[in-house]
Amino acid sequence: MRYLLTLAVACFLCTCVRAQTVKALVGGTLIDGFGGTPIYNSVILVEGDRIKAVGTEGQLEVPEGAEVISTEGMSVLPGLWDMHVHLMINGHSDYAHWDTVYPPQLAEIIMPAGARQLLMAGVTSARDLGGPLEESLSVRDRINAGELEGPTMYMSGPFLQAQPYPGTEAFRWGIQTVAEARSKVRELADAGVDCIKVVDQDQIPRDAFMALVDEAHLRGLPVVAHAHRPEEIRLGLEAGVDCFEHTGLSSAPEYPEDVMEMIRERTAQMNLGPLYWTPTVEGLYNYEYTRDNPEKLDSDCWHEGLTPEIIADIEASLQHPGQLPYFQLTPIRQPTLERKVNQLKDAGVVLMVGTDSGIPMKFHCQSTWNELDVWTNEFDFPAIYTIKAATYWPAKMMGVDADYGTVSEGKYADIIAVEGDVLRHIDLLQGVDFVMKHGKRVK
Repeated sequence: MRYLLTLAVACFLCTCVRAQTVKALVGGTLIDGFGGTPIYNSVILVEGDRIKAVGTEGQLEVPEGAEVISTEGMSVLPGLWDMHVHLMINGHSDYAHWDTVYPPQLAEIIMPAGARQLLMAGVTSARDLGGPLEESLSVRDRINAGELEGPTMYMSGPFLQAQPYPGTEAFRWGIQTVAEARSKVRELADAGVDCIKVVDQDQIPRDAFMALVDEAHLRGLPVVAHAHRPEEIRLGLEAGVDCFEHTGLSSAPEYPEDVMEMIRERTAQMNLGPLYWTPTVEGLYNYEYTRDNPEKLDSDCWHEGLTPEIIADIEASLQHPGQLPYFQLTPIRQPTLERKVNQLKDAGVVLMVGTDSGIPMKFHCQSTWNELDVWTNEFDFPAIYTIKAATYWPAKMMGVDADYGTVSEGKYADIIAVEGDVLRHIDLLQGVDFVMKHGKRVK
């Protein structure tokens, strides 16, 4: 009996030791997320779900018995963030149809499918900005519990706005009074959301909007606001929202000078921290190219996790890309995007990568790398700047930079790698070869 007990204990201890075997990613060029010079011939030691040490070959010893993963010839990066996704939609062109037919399938099929597609694209963290409350939190929590594969999700739950559009009451909540603003923010906070998303704030009564932002900040929640119209931005800056979304003002050629002066006044106040902005340009910028070269719509990467019936429905809705009402003004808007984004950048705004992934023709497996590609190859932003906007800054904005955002000692081992030089060819990210999340190799 003593022998059997000793043997059982020994087996248990061996299992624990094996479970904690150090993984060593050896030989690649590490772009660590801080925006500095890449680390060549890098060594990254991972123990459990955390990064134990980062160094170079010859300087950092690989422990005996470690599982060695060669990254020779590869660019190694922190797992990407996408700061604006919608798991509840997946590229279908008809929102009214989608919102009528698919709510019963959101929690078990559609949102889990979108989450897995993001993860396989190298997105290990994502912020979902607008969805039904129960389903959003369920998917986030099941991912965190290991029941679903997906990025670490940060959920806003329902949009807050003046009045929900007909048929969208499950994921859009109306705000008309100060009391409503405070009570609905409290309800979301008590449910456990990670941020508050507000849209059309220029249509919400002014005192109610101010109360909404105030209540969110009292509960420790950042406020993320639309930036489609000048007054939305003015009100948002006055109220102290934390992050703006989209490159707005429709087809106007640039942001008005009074808005830019307010932005510069805000970014000058270092004590308030950075002013964050997610411009979400690629869906608009690439529309005409996709319309004229629709082959990417035939990729089956966005099929993963969806039923044949859902796939067929999405495909049928995209048969005529040039006729989609959603994009008819886009050819006039597209030439204004670069100017507006550069206005924000030059004014000291911290730009972050986000995509509005899930909107018509924008699939979770494609959107994020396309955004980085537009910034780098169309707007001529340095690749290292673009990568930092998809790694370091999102983690900082969400207040989780102690655990995420860079490949550095003590942080969660969220690491991706691609064959080749991603600083020269950012579009290599369309085919991420290696994905590790919390120390587990998932691709």
